[in-house]
Amino acid sequence: MAPGIATSEPGTAGKIGPTTQKTIVKSLKPHYEVTSDFDELKFQAAASRQIQWHHEGSSISASESTSNTDTRLISSPYNGVAHLLDLETLDIQSRILALALASFRSVREDYATAPYIENFNWDEVFDLVKSFSEDEGHRWTSQTFYVVAFRSILLPGVDNDHLHALDAYSHQEAVASGGLLKYWFGTKDEKRQNLATCIWRSREDARLGGRGPWHAKARAAARELYENITFTTMKLVIEDEVASWSIGDWQGA
Repeated sequence: MAPGIATSEPGTAGKIGPTTQKTIVKSLKPHYEVTSDFDELKFQAAASRQIQWHHEGSSISASESTSNTDTRLISSPYNGVAHLLDLETLDIQSRILALALASFRSVREDYATAPYIENFNWDEVFDLVKSFSEDEGHRWTSQTFYVVAFRSILLPGVDNDHLHALDAYSHQEAVASGGLLKYWFGTKDEKRQNLATCIWRSREDARLGGRGPWHAKARAAARELYENITFTTMKLVIEDEVASWSIGDWQGA
């Protein structure tokens, strides 16, 4: 196992309990009806506000059923057209996970250094995966996804505009390539430490998504931007019927 990475054990964080209320995912609001504020998208799961749903048995007006909808999901702290994930390009399980990850958020202030699995609201995400699967009438079958974590320490006096451009355009490349279900990054702490993470449909998607010119520029600029940067690759396994899940080192996947 990689340092700081844990695998959930039956009966602990990785055990999914029964859902208590059936929730129907109806549609997505257009992205421009949701905030573009970085902090809200990073720390308050503001992307989840894009999902319109109702509970079984509730009434839906004609105006609601014909309102503007979209198939493109806010899947990162960037709320712009070139950064949106088109759900129609995904298989049903990847689509369900992407929708659940709209609620993905950090739960610790020390995410830059805390163990990866303790940083995020995984139980909430996988409860949503189970609920959305049931709403779709889909029986979830075991699937492995590819996860990358980037832990970094910035050099003092870094050009933040340059750093932002490299990150934003690299994200656009990854989205255009396909299969990037979620990208999240935090805010550097007082020691210039930070964490970013990607959740991909597959390792091959990640390989293809990192081949563009902006990714090449970002790799070339690493020495002028970072005192240290560490990449960790992991596998996320969601078992049959979302009965349990685990996150562990990719080696041997």
